[in-house]
Amino acid sequence: MDESPKPLVGVIMGSRTDLPVVEKCLAVLEQLEVPHEKRIVSAHRTPDLMAEYAAAAAERGLKVIVAAAGGAAHLPGMVAAYTSLPVLGIPVPIGHLGGADALLSIAQMPKGVPVGTLAVGAHGSANAGWLAARIVGAFDPALQARLDAHRASENARIRAEVLE
Repeated sequence: MDESPKPLVGVIMGSRTDLPVVEKCLAVLEQLEVPHEKRIVSAHRTPDLMAEYAAAAAERGLKVIVAAAGGAAHLPGMVAAYTSLPVLGIPVPIGHLGGADALLSIAQMPKGVPVGTLAVGAHGSANAGWLAARIVGAFDPALQARLDAHRASENARIRAEVLE
């Protein structure tokens, strides 16, 4: 019998090529012990699967969905159209525009269909993990304590650095 906790954060990407960027988000969730799942769910290649995933996410116990996409970057917005859960978008840098196209696509959502848009690439991916953890942590005292401990540790580390 599987004893692992049910995922609270769904991390999805349009294709396996997005995984190197998405790994930064996954690493944060693992560090903070946030139960999560990762899936390839394409807005263009598997639109029915994407709709099913998003529509059933809350029922399955997810609290947040992180969606990474490059280029046209429709995945985060389309997922947001099918769920009332918070959706965080990671713009993946691909092609000649370096992710600017993905950033604008994710950020420019119609009123009433919000997507929390993070920075392009690895930093945005890591921050998506931190933000997802903070959202879940608002309702999970143990996770909130881990977030507080990390913040205190970072504060102490920076204060201890001395420039000569």
